[in-house]
Amino acid sequence: MGAPFEVETVSASDGLAAELSEFQIDLGEGPCWDAYVTQSTVVVPDISDTAHSRWPLFLNAIATLDVHAFYSFPLTIGAVNIGAVDLYSEAPDVLSAEQLTNALALARVTALDVLRYALEHRDDDAEDDGPHSRREVHQATGMVIAQMGVSATDALLLIRANAFASGRTVRETAAEITGRRITFEP
Repeated sequence: MGAPFEVETVSASDGLAAELSEFQIDLGEGPCWDAYVTQSTVVVPDISDTAHSRWPLFLNAIATLDVHAFYSFPLTIGAVNIGAVDLYSEAPDVLSAEQLTNALALARVTALDVLRYALEHRDDDAEDDGPHSRREVHQATGMVIAQMGVSATDALLLIRANAFASGRTVRETAAEITGRRITFEP
């Protein structure tokens, strides 16, 4: 989810999991971001609980989806913060102590696997992009930097704003930018 890694979904168990991940990356908020930033487990047994209103865009985006609980675990190895892994439930649910212990153990194994994968594939060319690659978002960010003369952070913010305003995903907007169908002017 950050340097030296790309911000992208490495794997998803199903289409809904991929969609949930994409929303969090596009919107820059959600349980995975909290787990990543705090390097702590985030357990939300019922997303209808108003205590989790710190993710208003994310919760609005998933309002029609059959998701009612989230469990996000940081992927860390020592001081290296690699990202986060999310689990979801289609019903409000609390993880048992055993389930939580197992999920934490799997997160540690996953962190090693993701780090190994990232290091082994860091020099791969674009033809080896996986189904969740955000390479085109990075390319579009560079194009917006060149067009607007802004920082990478501000360029990505402009892309996100355009995506939100047009009802598209960030990846769809990035494809429009790299295809030169959307341009930005200072």
